[in-house]
Amino acid sequence: MDIGTGTSRIGIAGAGAIAFGSAALLHRNGHDPMLWSPSSAGTAALAEGAPLTASGAIEAEFAPRIADSAATLAAENDAILIALPGYGHKAVMDALVPHLRNGQHVIVSSHASLGAIYLLQALAARGVTLPVTAWGTTAVTGRKSSATEVRVNTVRSQVDLCTVPDARADCGLAVCTRLFGDRFRTRDGLLAISLSNLNPQNHMGIALANMTRMERGETWSQGQNVTPNVGRLLEALDAERLAIAEALGLEVRTIFEHFHLSFHVPVASISEMNQQMHAAGNGGTGPATADSRYVTEDVPYGLALTVALGELTGRPAVLHDAGIRIFSAMYGRDFRSENDLLAALDLGRASLDDLRQAARTGLLHGAPASAAS
Repeated sequence: MDIGTGTSRIGIAGAGAIAFGSAALLHRNGHDPMLWSPSSAGTAALAEGAPLTASGAIEAEFAPRIADSAATLAAENDAILIALPGYGHKAVMDALVPHLRNGQHVIVSSHASLGAIYLLQALAARGVTLPVTAWGTTAVTGRKSSATEVRVNTVRSQVDLCTVPDARADCGLAVCTRLFGDRFRTRDGLLAISLSNLNPQNHMGIALANMTRMERGETWSQGQNVTPNVGRLLEALDAERLAIAEALGLEVRTIFEHFHLSFHVPVASISEMNQQMHAAGNGGTGPATADSRYVTEDVPYGLALTVALGELTGRPAVLHDAGIRIFSAMYGRDFRSENDLLAALDLGRASLDDLRQAARTGLLHGAPASAAS
């Protein structure tokens, strides 16, 4: 199913800041979003008739449609946007698989831990084929200020994407551009997208250096606290990621390009760029709790994949691995074992060549016959 001209109906799985901000962007662009909260709690106030209010980079007040189930979300929309933390992707994909139909477009914002392969294998077991477009990051950033309000901090000027199977790449780019604007750059397959998400490495350094602020619930500027030492750690983490991409023959954006394109500041050291963001008022507020996606999502679903790819390519991501170990010790839990997507795919059964092929076709040789089972 290709998205045509005019208003399109887009279902959004999620009810957090990114889901709300994405709905606001779709509304601003003349489309008709529907939100689905898997727990129902995130959309309860909206379901009762309260409008969704966006402020900041997007100013809007509107009434999005609300879905009561995954079945409704799939049935009543032309395309589906998955916009919730990585630790919710498998459960949402499992809920959607029985209801998605041939050709219906699925977009993952942002893609985590080879989830597109997991989803496509589960659909293949049903005999359903459709394109899945994976984003390297979200189109918007922001924070929910209430159950019906979101502050959109920025709308990114560039978002990396790819579509699986890669034969649908042109369609994926066209659909995303029509829905969300001219801000997308096609990357060379799912492995490139997996290595284009800088949030895990950046959030690792920021959270490690500011953990006591998070635990104490302080209000603190994130950009201001990317000090020179923290900035150098982020740059060293980036070097590990870029080495893995080089070993795979892939071109991915650098951390310097990421901050420049996402937050519109001149290229300098990472600390200096963050100080410029802080001075401009868009440095963001750091997490006020240790129960933050910066750790609970990005460690198991971001750092763990980078470490796995480093092992497969012979370019060990030792700092990323150290981050997993340190956070696991801090939190008293084994973050490496919490990634249910990688566990379901069982990458240990596949070679690097198998993984390269799966990143283009969506089907992983040697993986379980039914990923959704």
